[in-house]
Amino acid sequence: MLEILIEEKNKQKNIALVKNGILIEYYKENNNIIRNEGNIYIGIIRDVVEGMQAAFVDIGTDKNSFIHVKDMLPKIDETVEKYDDKIEIKDIAKTGKKILVQVKKDSNAKKGARVSTHINLPGKYIALMPNTDVVTISQKIENKEERQRLLNIVKKNLKSGNGAIIRTSAENKDEETIIEDIKKLERKWNNILKTNVNPDVNEPKLIYKAEDIVEKMLIDLTAKNIDKIIVNNKDEFARLEKIKKENTEYKNIQIEQSNDIFERYDLQKQITRIDDRKIWLKCGAFITIDKTEALTAIDINTGKYTGKKDLEETVCKVNKEATIEIAKQLRLKDIGGIIIIDYIDMKNDEHKKYIENLLKEELKQDRAKTQVEGFTKLDLMELTRKHICSHNS
Repeated sequence: MLEILIEEKNKQKNIALVKNGILIEYYKENNNIIRNEGNIYIGIIRDVVEGMQAAFVDIGTDKNSFIHVKDMLPKIDETVEKYDDKIEIKDIAKTGKKILVQVKKDSNAKKGARVSTHINLPGKYIALMPNTDVVTISQKIENKEERQRLLNIVKKNLKSGNGAIIRTSAENKDEETIIEDIKKLERKWNNILKTNVNPDVNEPKLIYKAEDIVEKMLIDLTAKNIDKIIVNNKDEFARLEKIKKENTEYKNIQIEQSNDIFERYDLQKQITRIDDRKIWLKCGAFITIDKTEALTAIDINTGKYTGKKDLEETVCKVNKEATIEIAKQLRLKDIGGIIIIDYIDMKNDEHKKYIENLLKEELKQDRAKTQVEGFTKLDLMELTRKHICSHNS
């Protein structure tokens, strides 16, 4: 059973995704922290920094946001072509110019938000990308015939000037369902373009508010058949009932209002463990997870496990169990950015390939975008993951 639990206490919303009593995602949303990621603004370029090939854009927040020249050029498919690196920021960005941007990464204590002119509107089965002809498909859809079928449907039904990313949830969905999602997103984009902006007012303006964490969970998990949502707040209950009525895909989701949800589901112990640096494995080995500003380092240690067979088999068994746990922890802790895994050294190349493929397979359960780059020359596993929630802690 897949359930979403939402409990509001002391101006903080705690959101848990639970599968058969096991916590698989957890987010804390502070009502005092404004989340802007995904929002679309009419911004104003305040400063052009030629040495950084970037500009600073006023979107009405405390800090001006940052945009790189690459994010101001037309969107391309980077798997088949490259951006023109000869284009200078000063040629396309002028101080005082209005610009339509979307927040890609929220601001923090040190930096302003990262923004882009490459708009992305997520739907249940595709993500719409206006102002480009690029159509790509999730790597998690592996069947070649299905990939081609979906590409044909989306390319045939997108309006000229729109691109899209076909999401994993589109796999095996009928053509009518996918077309409905395309049309819904294109209507949303048209409404954004129709937003009334006074050309004589030289101030930034929010023109589209992105979905909150719960709405995003519903969109991302449409194909996973959520069974139940339980909330302790009557306003949140009413809001979710309204969302359910507006989306036929949610008709089978049961929505309840109840108090002391987390205690009732006995989740507190699991939540407390989220911040643990060391995670023990069933075999007696353990992993450690250390976050730095630049990357997250994960180390695997045999700990109490000595194995019963030869050393190489022992190492492979520990690395296998660690891989499965690491995939769970990345999702549970919502770790984003560059991730380096220091596996116990494997001399057998087949074992390395097995572990790499296992990691890719386990990460398919993660709704965040992940990219496994493989083992480096130093035998470190390198991957990247896009976080789900900027302010999760």
